[in-house]
Amino acid sequence: MSTSVENVDINKRPDYDSVIQVIADYVLNFRDFSEEALETARYCLMDTLGCGLLALQFPECTKHLGPIFDGTIVPHGSRVPGTHYVLDPVKAAWDIGCIVRWLDYNDTWLAAEWGHPSDNLGGILAVADYLSQRNSAEGKAPLTMGDVLKAMIMAHEIQGCLALENAFNRVGLDHVVLVKVASTAVVAKLSGATREQMLSALSHAWVDGQSLRTYRHAPNAGSRKSWAAGDATSRAVRLVDIAMRGEMGVPGALSAPQWGFYDVLFSKNNKDQTVKPEHARTFSFQRPYGTYVMENILFKISFPAEFHAQTACEAAVKLHREVKDRTQEIARVELTTHESAIRIISKQGELANAADRDHCLQYMVAVPLLTGNLEAQHYEDRFHQDHPELDRLREKMVVIEDARFSKDYHDPQKRSIANAVQVFFEDGSRTDKVVIEYPVGHRRRREEGIPLLLKKFTTNLSLTYPARQQEKIYQLCCQPESLLEMPVHDFVSMLAIS
Repeated sequence: MSTSVENVDINKRPDYDSVIQVIADYVLNFRDFSEEALETARYCLMDTLGCGLLALQFPECTKHLGPIFDGTIVPHGSRVPGTHYVLDPVKAAWDIGCIVRWLDYNDTWLAAEWGHPSDNLGGILAVADYLSQRNSAEGKAPLTMGDVLKAMIMAHEIQGCLALENAFNRVGLDHVVLVKVASTAVVAKLSGATREQMLSALSHAWVDGQSLRTYRHAPNAGSRKSWAAGDATSRAVRLVDIAMRGEMGVPGALSAPQWGFYDVLFSKNNKDQTVKPEHARTFSFQRPYGTYVMENILFKISFPAEFHAQTACEAAVKLHREVKDRTQEIARVELTTHESAIRIISKQGELANAADRDHCLQYMVAVPLLTGNLEAQHYEDRFHQDHPELDRLREKMVVIEDARFSKDYHDPQKRSIANAVQVFFEDGSRTDKVVIEYPVGHRRRREEGIPLLLKKFTTNLSLTYPARQQEKIYQLCCQPESLLEMPVHDFVSMLAIS
């Protein structure tokens, strides 16, 4: 009895998917790091570490930190900045990634997909600290902070370029899949992986089950969004370890018919009408990997707020003085924004927790309109309970899309994140419409933003370290040549609490 060939899998093992090969070859071979990228990476390192130190002030974050089993001793263990923890690199990556992301205050990349490329520092720093200590103990050359900065640039580039034209959110997947992939690539590089080992690790990153965006959206928004990236970057460390033990890869992880990432997760139920038919089942790329993403990264400088709302918060601060004594007279607040902000952070109804509030455009505008500022504690339950007027003001807000704002958001020459706020009063009067096209953390506002970023860093250092140690850390970070040459384990020692 014959069997139809259509019902039989042809068991010819394919080459690795080209997307996986291109990532591996970029990480293994790229050398052309621009001065701007290296300088921006140095600022990114400072900002990312500072965000982690600030998060240590919040018990809901710190309850997640430390060894999985108390009393675990790890020779050459990775240190978690601002703490006394010495952990295996997988858990240390989890902890560093968790504190970095907890307050939604580290850098951001906005495109068809969004994300926070400095989340990758969790895996990078944990592995680099361990390897640097081990090498030093064995009489070998330690890894340097220059290695860390270059790994950051490449991780930013992988995550950011994959995000430029590929909307994982449109199929319900969370952007931390890109953290896992980017961290896997650069951690494998730091670990001395061969090309075959790196291809294997990357294939397993894609073939893993991926996080859903459920925890980022109403009515299920919650604190998992604050540790999801730590989970992703730590998973990358684990996958690299598996691959470097000789585990075979999955060459068709993306493209395998029916069973690959494209068919199972990326294309089915894709409602994005802007996706070109030829790209409906594969990734689309705007540019080759280089240093573009780090050079254009967005820093959260002014507010610990989801980035699509940064310029709206800045506009609200500008209106505060004019509005603060007339809050009872407000009839309507118009928020003019771009399509992505409406889809991600525009919410009505009850806000259940801090994670819900820091992803609500209306709440993030209401606070600075009424108080003149927006800080991390403004999302906490106690502040919200003590200020019922915030919810009353939210009910008076109308959210409107400006087609130009949406267009300029996707324009690679502009990459704006525009918002406008205007307040209307019951007597018919109104404020000016305050329009902010680019946030302080944008590349177009670097000259204005960097001094504020440095101030943010020093403020965060002061939360954990005595004055002399603060100054030592700050001065080193401001001396590029000394920082680049410094062994990673010596740098992390400055940040650890004994």
